[in-house]
Amino acid sequence: MKVLIVCTNHDAYPTKSSKTGLWLSELTHFYDVMIRRKILMDFVSPLGGHIPIDERSMDLKDECNALYWENAAFKEKLQHSLKPSEIHASDYRLIYFTGGHGAMWDFPENGELQKITQYIYEHNGMVSAVCHGVSGLVNVRLTDGSPLIQDKYLTGFSNVEETLMSFVSEVPFYLEDKLKEQGAHYTKSMIPFMEFIEMDERLITGQNPSSARKVASKALEELFEK
Repeated sequence: MKVLIVCTNHDAYPTKSSKTGLWLSELTHFYDVMIRRKILMDFVSPLGGHIPIDERSMDLKDECNALYWENAAFKEKLQHSLKPSEIHASDYRLIYFTGGHGAMWDFPENGELQKITQYIYEHNGMVSAVCHGVSGLVNVRLTDGSPLIQDKYLTGFSNVEETLMSFVSEVPFYLEDKLKEQGAHYTKSMIPFMEFIEMDERLITGQNPSSARKVASKALEELFEK
């Protein structure tokens, strides 16, 4: 069984000089849960190659971040991620979209990633995402043309959290609003930035960086313990 982890290549904001990209813990916390179960993982990004890290997420006091930041195999995967064209969707039982603001620019319109997601979901695999990574699901359509997220219960980075981070002027859209527009039943925790996940059959989503580990644990439970 293999897991496909999707990361952003996008590192720039429209006006802020700080760099965005992947939110590191949304990858490391998920990766850690999978590694401990000896799950094989591939990293893919819209363009392939280098995956930038959001500079605000470089928290090496987080033991999990520090552990993998020093790990040669992990760093190699970050530098040399696969392109969607190199992926055979039939190899994977689970796809996971990591977040970081960068994802808001290069996930939603990527047709190749949408096709991979559609295939995995329609062949009894699981689709999972966390925080801004949930933006990768907004335009996924199933074979019958219906949106994957229509009538599904899910979560993702909330308008309140976006406002509290004061990046509202920079993002191309509010994720919470976009999910609702697409017919999803959006849910969130009462308190911003607290761990919160939502599950609807084979779709598992996490609200914010604190939720990545829980998304991974829940996905493994569904895949192996049912």
